[in-house]
Amino acid sequence: MTITSNLEQNLQNRPFVEPLARQLTSEHTGDGTFLRQRNWFSKRFGPGPDQAPVEPGRYFILGSLGCGWARRQHIVLRLLGLDEAVPFYHLTGKDEGGWVIAAADNDIRERFGTDHLNDFYRRTDPTFEGRGTSPTVIDGQTGLVVSNDYHVLPHDWEVAWADHHKPGAPDLYPADLRGAIDLLNQQIFDDVNNGTYKVIFARNQAAARAAFDVYYARLGDLDFRLASRRYLFGPRLTDSDVRLFQTLSSFERSYRPALAVQFGEAATKQIWDYPHLWDYARDLFQQGFTDDAERYFLGWGPGPSGEYLPGRGFSAPDYKLRPPAEILAHWSEPVDRSHLTGSPLYSGPGAGGTADHWQFV
Repeated sequence: MTITSNLEQNLQNRPFVEPLARQLTSEHTGDGTFLRQRNWFSKRFGPGPDQAPVEPGRYFILGSLGCGWARRQHIVLRLLGLDEAVPFYHLTGKDEGGWVIAAADNDIRERFGTDHLNDFYRRTDPTFEGRGTSPTVIDGQTGLVVSNDYHVLPHDWEVAWADHHKPGAPDLYPADLRGAIDLLNQQIFDDVNNGTYKVIFARNQAAARAAFDVYYARLGDLDFRLASRRYLFGPRLTDSDVRLFQTLSSFERSYRPALAVQFGEAATKQIWDYPHLWDYARDLFQQGFTDDAERYFLGWGPGPSGEYLPGRGFSAPDYKLRPPAEILAHWSEPVDRSHLTGSPLYSGPGAGGTADHWQFV
């Protein structure tokens, strides 16, 4: 996917985005930890009576590639060759009505009479409350939400849509590893993907410190795991690699500055302070884990005008970020991990036979 001139103009003039911390006032526990809201819609794809039928061209995704949960879908769809079967349309920013759908490169307003994501939610369920979220899958025939459950959507692209994968597409969710993949994905979500948010949106310093320590302990554990394995499950690229990459790729510009302001530059490591993890991240990047649109939203590449997307993630306005060209050059430094094989087995999660007892419903 590329950024067109019309879409770039939409994004450059996007609505005011309310600071996320103000939107999350109810998403905390009594002791101050950040407790992310549940996803409102979670219909699965498949042949069952309560499932959405698999029909290429029928559905579309509304999302922002500045959002890791949306980038996760975008990467999986592209790797599997489903990016044309399930097109992705951009959300720009938020106003008092929630997420606004870009006017460029789609006919959503003309077809459905709205340019707000929350209107699709209320049309589908009049009792809807909370935040409409990126990504959301819409049924183009009915105008109703299918799912905003970014946890399970990749598995549907990987399994339910398998008949429509491109030739040679990777098996990102192999049957013999599904229990172990699901358990590792939960760990990656809790400690890494959502781990940065648990630091940034904690209500007190003790809760932030606990999440900060867990986040960096998990990076250390993953660094050791990847010392002898090309991918998280040895020689096999899986769904778990996509989920880890979504945070590694956005950490420097989006999350780390907020952590460094809170805990200090010296204590807040960079991804490249973990040599095996950094080589692994560059390996995935150099295999095509980002496209032009994703690099634009990551702040690594300019749009058609030569301008970069405004916004700095969770960076303070006066926080000094590296120039985008320097970041892109760093990610492009040669790396070769093809000699690594390693076992799909690891000390956990899923050790002791627990993966055999796990079934994702």
